[in-house]
Amino acid sequence: MKWLTCIVLFLPGLILAQVKPAQLQDGDFIFQDMDCGPLCDAIEAVTDGYAGRDFSHMGMVFHKNDTLYIAEAAGKAVRLTPLAKFAQNTKKPMLVMRLKAKYTSLIPAALDFTLKQIGVPYDDEYVYNNGAYYCSELIYDAFLYANGNKPFFALYPMTYKQPGTDTFFPAWVAYYKALGKPIPQGLPGCNPGGISKSDKLTVLGDLLLP
Repeated sequence: MKWLTCIVLFLPGLILAQVKPAQLQDGDFIFQDMDCGPLCDAIEAVTDGYAGRDFSHMGMVFHKNDTLYIAEAAGKAVRLTPLAKFAQNTKKPMLVMRLKAKYTSLIPAALDFTLKQIGVPYDDEYVYNNGAYYCSELIYDAFLYANGNKPFFALYPMTYKQPGTDTFFPAWVAYYKALGKPIPQGLPGCNPGGISKSDKLTVLGDLLLP
């Protein structure tokens, strides 16, 4: 899991416009359902994204030298990934969301923070504030910084258990056993689905690639 215009998409009870790359602005968020196997399935089973959609990854739009990049925590570290390569993570629609107008003044500082984190290791443990970043954690800290160190998005107790049970997902048991680390059940954290439901964001639609 290392690593959101005229055509419309029909979802249950929802119609979303599709967004062309030329419409993307710095600071927009792109959310992805990566279908990366049991770990993504486990994440999606305990998180609920915008309009009930499943999201296991996200990044933030950044234009540099006329090229469109996605700033993301993925792979081995925080990095800038060209949009075309970022889009290869999934064959499913990618949701684009934008900060509401009253918050857009935070974007320059949030991007500045994010760019300074390039090369910071990927957070394999999914533990907040441990010197590494997973995808939504990077976004959380970027806007925490931009907002004068006052929380902008929310942290919630993380769960790795199957819904309605006291049993951990087998995928997480195997994952943390391989790391040699305890499962960080109940520690504060965030996820792409939770951020996609923030009342500070507005929906643009699903990304339409050439």
